[in-house]
Amino acid sequence: MQIDLDLPAPYRPHPRFAAAFAACPLIAILRGITPAEAAAHGVALYEAGFRVLEVPLNSPHPFESIAALRAALAVDAVVGAGTVLRPGFVAEVARAGGELIVMPHADRAVIEAAKAQGLACTPGVATPTEAFAALASGADALKMFPAEQLGVPVVKAWRAVIAKRVPLVPVGGITPHNMAPFLAAGADGFGLGSALYRPGQDVLQTAAQARAFVDGVRAACEGVRP
Repeated sequence: MQIDLDLPAPYRPHPRFAAAFAACPLIAILRGITPAEAAAHGVALYEAGFRVLEVPLNSPHPFESIAALRAALAVDAVVGAGTVLRPGFVAEVARAGGELIVMPHADRAVIEAAKAQGLACTPGVATPTEAFAALASGADALKMFPAEQLGVPVVKAWRAVIAKRVPLVPVGGITPHNMAPFLAAGADGFGLGSALYRPGQDVLQTAAQARAFVDGVRAACEGVRP
């Protein structure tokens, strides 16, 4: 008899997040960006192919930056917040126009607050126990963090037990040149921080680094397809 191993709860990914991530499986993490520069960098990322962008809440005036990005980008882009540590922040993200909550941890209260607001949520997880608990709470994707510590073997091990329809998204230490092994092991995309954007950098530099990542993930995906 074939035993059907499935998820601990019905998995219904947020449709806008799922579509944006499918269009480009890269999440731009704009830690430290200011409201005055957010729109220009966001447009540069969008033109390079990015469709998911987050502003960590430990950035200057993050809700204003989220609002600026939302106003500047087309409707197929998903804008949200990162480093969301408490459920009370979720409503503020939604009021700013955000549609995505990203966290370094897997706090059930934050996940449930995001889902109650109709937002996508990508919690940070470092163990299978955290991963399955996050999915049971309604997570749309799993942020494998920190990717440098977890490594490719952990991605492969998790992929053997986590349903393939659940996106695994390593974050931390990802470059345009080291994505292929993660994808081959079962990762679906990546979150990109300082290798993509550092506070104060020129928009042209953001555009160039964005193109390098988009080219890198496309080449990596081609290389791992059967």
